[in-house]
Amino acid sequence: MFKLIMCITRRAGMTREEFKDHWLNFHGPHFMEIAKDYRAKKYVQSHTLDTKLNKMVRGLRGMSKEYDGIAEIWWESEEDYIAGLNSPLVQERGAEFLAAEADFVDAENSTAFFALEHELL
Repeated sequence: MFKLIMCITRRAGMTREEFKDHWLNFHGPHFMEIAKDYRAKKYVQSHTLDTKLNKMVRGLRGMSKEYDGIAEIWWESEEDYIAGLNSPLVQERGAEFLAAEADFVDAENSTAFFALEHELL
């Protein structure tokens, strides 16, 4: 399956709890309003836990960047994704939906990319 992965950093001035609450209880349901027309097959939010293990595991690997969460959206194919983008509802509400991300996402310190999964275990 074709997947979009977004590594998300919360907006400045927002606590991690405020970020989680907004993402899960406002933005998530907002996304679900267009998910069928967008042809999304699966949507998962992974919220970063507040644990000292995060700093430890990044240190072991020489990593410094920390994200507040990961969003994953799956489609059957790249063609399905493009068809979803062209649906009338997504065309109508897509800009509104992207603009709403500014309510909780620091876009400059976040990233997004497409991937294909290779399940090994």
